[in-house]
Amino acid sequence: MTGQSPRVVVVGAGVIGAAITFVLSRAGVPVTLVDRGPLGGGTSSRCDGNVLVIDKDPGYQGALAHLSQELLHAWAGELGEIEYRRPGSYLALAGDDEVEPARTWVADQRRGGLDFQYLEAAATHRAMPDLAADVPGSVYSPTDSTLNPLAYVAALVAKSRQRGAATRPHSPVAAIATSGGRAAGVQLEDGSTLAADVVVVAAGVWTPDLLEPLGVTVPIVPRRGHLVVTTKGPRFGDVKVMEFGYLMAKFGRERTVPADVDRYGVALVYEPTRAGNFILGSSREFAGFDTTPNPDVLRAIVRRALRFYPAMAEASVLRGFAGLRPWTPDHLPVVGWVPAVPGLLVAAGHEGDGIGLAAVTGQLVGDLIRQERPPLPMEPLAVDRFGPDVLQEAGVWDKTRI
Repeated sequence: MTGQSPRVVVVGAGVIGAAITFVLSRAGVPVTLVDRGPLGGGTSSRCDGNVLVIDKDPGYQGALAHLSQELLHAWAGELGEIEYRRPGSYLALAGDDEVEPARTWVADQRRGGLDFQYLEAAATHRAMPDLAADVPGSVYSPTDSTLNPLAYVAALVAKSRQRGAATRPHSPVAAIATSGGRAAGVQLEDGSTLAADVVVVAAGVWTPDLLEPLGVTVPIVPRRGHLVVTTKGPRFGDVKVMEFGYLMAKFGRERTVPADVDRYGVALVYEPTRAGNFILGSSREFAGFDTTPNPDVLRAIVRRALRFYPAMAEASVLRGFAGLRPWTPDHLPVVGWVPAVPGLLVAAGHEGDGIGLAAVTGQLVGDLIRQERPPLPMEPLAVDRFGPDVLQEAGVWDKTRI
């Protein structure tokens, strides 16, 4: 962009808003990051640290995730201590019926240019000796990484401030301000206004509330997910392991599992931390905005983990918690300009991939604002890509709000 940079207000100081602010401040764009609560205090404080491509559909989604991994890898040295590691990750198979689908999955990903590998039983158990003996194989992705989500948000914000970005935590936004049909800033609940040439709404599950008064509908719906955290003690490997069925749970595909596992969308996620303990997940359910942990879901997560790691029975649980994933019907985020409101841009709906897709989302939004060509086509992420039937169906899910 030639001439003076636009003034930008980013609404939502989770990992997505923080990454956008980081990219813009790096480019010298005047930017203010505003949030109704503490920086990183929403969904980004209730998640694990996945930066994965192994759980993405082949094609555009996989390419999006891989580009984000490469961007983050380049940022990591600049951001400092965010507990960033790149050990790769695995999908463990629950039974012989998953062997051929897993082989097909690997072949599809490799055709898309990603370095996936299928491991037979012997290689699987050499890599993960604590797995149950009947696990017949696994899928491996060497580029997958992990980090501390809150440290990541804090580092992005700190670097942005060093470059002149302003931050306004505990400043609830009442409405998007407009002038002549264009976005003109945001009105805060305290009565003040932050003027801007561009407003970016990166408010996760709360994004629709800010857009609806402008007549803009996006099918972003909260989808609750639980995690279990153990005390320090025995660990069962130093790499992230999920089950192949995680893909079915994530994308709503059919699988044969115990009733509670199916009901709550539970699938094994094992994530060792630098602190010496580990995190277990995960679950997926539509429960409105309720983040109260459900003991039945937590028990289902633990039982599912024991199916893959029988020796895990000797570990002790420290706590369980729940957060809200900003779900969309096609499992892709909404990133782009709002055609009906010039100057208004949306970056939300990342479901459980916000940590992993933050870097690429920041890059894409920065390119759009600076009128530079994004590294990937933007049409699959367009705000207006959903037809009326999809919007109506998402509205039904959204009636579960609490």
